[in-house]
Amino acid sequence: MQWQVPTLADVLDARRRISPHLRPTPLYSYAGLNELVGAEVVVKHENHQPVGAFKVRGGVNLISQLSTEERELGVIAASTGNHGQSIAYAARLFGVAATICVPEQANPVKVASIRGLGAELVFHGRDFDDAREHCEQLGHEHGYRYVHSGNEPLLIAGVATQTLEILEEQPQTEVIVVPVGGGSGAAGACIVAKALNPAVRVIGVQSQAAPAAHRSWQARRLVEDRMETFAEGLATRTAFELPQQILWQRLDDFVLVSDDEIRAAQALMIEATRNLVEAAGAAPLAAALHLREQLAGKRVALILSGGNASRQQLLEALAGDQAMATEADREPHRETLPASP
Repeated sequence: MQWQVPTLADVLDARRRISPHLRPTPLYSYAGLNELVGAEVVVKHENHQPVGAFKVRGGVNLISQLSTEERELGVIAASTGNHGQSIAYAARLFGVAATICVPEQANPVKVASIRGLGAELVFHGRDFDDAREHCEQLGHEHGYRYVHSGNEPLLIAGVATQTLEILEEQPQTEVIVVPVGGGSGAAGACIVAKALNPAVRVIGVQSQAAPAAHRSWQARRLVEDRMETFAEGLATRTAFELPQQILWQRLDDFVLVSDDEIRAAQALMIEATRNLVEAAGAAPLAAALHLREQLAGKRVALILSGGNASRQQLLEALAGDQAMATEADREPHRETLPASP
């Protein structure tokens, strides 16, 4: 299927639609992150959105444009959580019934938010793609407007407004690092950055434990791969066609990092920014540390895509960081022990 690739004009239109409902999010600098990365780092705080994640920008833009018939029939979407919250939030805003399909073990923080926003929840399957396939079937059976999490021009134009805000506030930005699950955020970043300043490098990051989008970008065709990451915002087994079409043409680099690197970055970001940070939102820091030599001295924006971490996820991230710190503290002591007689 062919979609119309959004343009900068579409992003500007999206901002006009969403601005009555969503405020621009903060862009802050932290001395600790500057030192860690060896660059001038700013963090785009999408965790400050009303649902704690960037996707709500796309949800509001899309739902606001539904036809009368689509509004009457209602919408359906599949999600690991943040896309579902986005659609539920926007549906409530515009008086549209919403059904959200999530994996059976979905993040309880995100599930509670979706339920609280008034959407009907359907639990199905072990991961996002199981839930997505079931969602598509339900949408066909009931005539709902199915809202795909990636193959939607209005969603991409909406989420692209986060990059518009970055470059308007910090036009000297040289590099933007964005997490990739389905790829809507990275696609939106590419559309805006390359239109405003083609010299800005956009770098995507995904977990090695769920590399379908990365492999698709490398191969310039859609591929499937394993999905074993704990970072549900990055947890897709298949790449999405519309975001990939944009990334193939405009993404400058795409980095894979390990889940251990993401966990460590999550703890570092929580400590440095004093914010809640979910795993996907920490992936850009993991990538920046991975690319430290390449980014040295540059002006770098990290998109903190969301802060919807569960209590258990936070405890695991912080416990892992504490274990690493304890091990590091021991190292010098071992090195300075006297030699055996």
